[in-house]
Amino acid sequence: MLNRGWIVSLAVLVALPALADSAFPDLRGTWKGQSESIVMGAGNAHHAGAPGSPVHLSSVPFTMKIDMQDGRRFSGTFASPKASETIIGVISRTGAIYIADDDGDTTATLLAPDRLELCYLNQPGKNRVASCTEFTKQP
Repeated sequence: MLNRGWIVSLAVLVALPALADSAFPDLRGTWKGQSESIVMGAGNAHHAGAPGSPVHLSSVPFTMKIDMQDGRRFSGTFASPKASETIIGVISRTGAIYIADDDGDTTATLLAPDRLELCYLNQPGKNRVASCTEFTKQP
């Protein structure tokens, strides 16, 4: 009887790390969305402007492909018709998602298993971009 208790305890200890990893959503796949952005100055590679140009609105189609995920950590590509960049990210235990790209920071929220909202800020000097995009995971 004592041996059986040790076996059950050991099985639980081995299973706990696997359960912790499964608590994070699986983001792997292709996501598509249309940005709602506001740009000041030259903007960035995705949202073009001109140095010193006034504030203007921009909307750009984006595709995000997450091709690697290990628990809370992931990487992939983020692309518009004008540019593509590598992204890396993490998922907090509260569910917040943080992404770093070539020139800015993104905070994301999983709205549903197949819907994800990314909000991006880029502030290099006088050129700025503030943007939110709702993505839908593609089948």
